[in-house]
Amino acid sequence: MRLEAHDVLIVANPPPSFGGRYFILVKLVTECGRTGWGEVYAASIGPEAMRAVIADVFQRHMAGENPEAVERMFRRAYSAGFSQRPDPTVMGAFSGLEMACWDLVGQARERPIAALLGGQLHARLRAYTYLYPNPDEDAAAFYASPARAGEAAAACVAEGWTAVKFDPAGPYTVFGGHQPLPEDLTRAAALSMAVREAVGDGAELLFGTHGQFTPSGAVRMAHAIAPARPLWFEEPVPPDNAVAMASVAAASPVPLAAGERLTTRAEFWPLLQAGALGVCQPALGRVGGIWEARKLAALAETAGASVAPHLYAGPVARAASVQLAAALPNLLLVETVETPFHAALTGGAHPLRAGYITVTDAPGLGIEVDEALARASPWTGARLHLEMQDSAHVPGPNVWTGG
Repeated sequence: MRLEAHDVLIVANPPPSFGGRYFILVKLVTECGRTGWGEVYAASIGPEAMRAVIADVFQRHMAGENPEAVERMFRRAYSAGFSQRPDPTVMGAFSGLEMACWDLVGQARERPIAALLGGQLHARLRAYTYLYPNPDEDAAAFYASPARAGEAAAACVAEGWTAVKFDPAGPYTVFGGHQPLPEDLTRAAALSMAVREAVGDGAELLFGTHGQFTPSGAVRMAHAIAPARPLWFEEPVPPDNAVAMASVAAASPVPLAAGERLTTRAEFWPLLQAGALGVCQPALGRVGGIWEARKLAALAETAGASVAPHLYAGPVARAASVQLAAALPNLLLVETVETPFHAALTGGAHPLRAGYITVTDAPGLGIEVDEALARASPWTGARLHLEMQDSAHVPGPNVWTGG
């Protein structure tokens, strides 16, 4: 079995676009005609430029190889151009292609990927969801309202969710990090406590930020939200700064989580080594692929950290997260994005019921991609999958309104 060809589909995600504006799906074809699928996560360049990067990575490092050779292909991509250092764009391209390799290998062996990562440990995965506004609701008003956050959280618990995530600390901008304003602290504390009061002990609270604070500002925010007993405080400072993360971890009453913007073990290791992370959140379409994420999970386990795969992407990356999570002894939670479009793209594989994902025993990723639907939904916009706000943090309504 040898890799012969690849294709890239840039798939538009219809409004409200939960999971990002578009999904970058990659398709690998072997010389014997077998097909595997993967997904590249939120690149920092436009999708057409990313298409060219994916093609270069495939042709340069993977074409003609057996898809089992993920370690050899990773070493080539990681070392390309005399680099041997993390590169989110190259590693993003490789991650999606590597994901498709595992899909091919699992299909050839007639086994799910989890079985090839040491064996399936979990038949059901505890999942978490964001708190979302109603379709006809003003997003800015929703995200600023403690009362609406509490109502949405209570509704999630009624559906069976046992963990909910929210981002009440203000928008993320290209000018981070900053000190939170008094109004930011008050709003974050009020919203967190409203959610806690609404759910009681029925759900974990996951407090999301996006690296927007200085270390001292992050500590102030941590103490403001601590009475609501969040399970984690996500990316309080830019996650590539291990010293800053460690200083916050030492002073924060809330455990820290990070990982969606990090790639390869090399970027996670300084944080783990410094004791800065309680929860690692690798995004499988960026971290270096499934095999690299499994290595990272072993490092995290040794350091006493849990793993909660990050997912703000499409259903192919979701399927990869499911396979990895099912094999992890130090799994905490999995993020999931559930929309009719996500389900339609992959036939509703690995169904969600009452806040838990059922791990099926279908081979490979366990999905059947609706290629016709993907091709009928091309992305034609100019914006990136996710974007930061291009303005400074100034007094006034500083409300996060989604990615």
